[in-house]
Amino acid sequence: MSRMTTARPCSIADALGVVGEKYSLLVLREVFFGVRRFDAIARNTGAPRDILSSRLRRLVEARVLEKVAYQERPARFEYCPTASGEDLRPVLLMLMRWGDRHLAEVPPTVLEHSCGADLDSVVVCRCCGEEVDSAHLTTRFQVPGWTTEGAV
Repeated sequence: MSRMTTARPCSIADALGVVGEKYSLLVLREVFFGVRRFDAIARNTGAPRDILSSRLRRLVEARVLEKVAYQERPARFEYCPTASGEDLRPVLLMLMRWGDRHLAEVPPTVLEHSCGADLDSVVVCRCCGEEVDSAHLTTRFQVPGWTTEGAV
């Protein structure tokens, strides 16, 4: 029996290659709060300017954000989420939920839904709408040669 020596094929690992650094996620937090300009993002994230420039460039290259000119002379840009970037919003909402529950005495930020209630992010089945918990999930590996235990 031969064992593969490569890591498990995984969309989580691929996604972390794009947004896995701390400041990348904090940039997205700011963009989702409506903060789109470099100086404000730098101030609100505490990111050093060179690191922030690098993270923004990477997010633009990955088509998570797009640079949109808001001034011509001198040229100034803001960063707006693409459709791909918007798909990351639920990821940040779930990270925020986890942090609020396990790390914060009082949630530092509360999001309010348009109905007026505070948002509590949950994962639901797209078919039946039932809230998901691990007892109701089964993993199905679609890459040949991989199982729960790893490579076969």
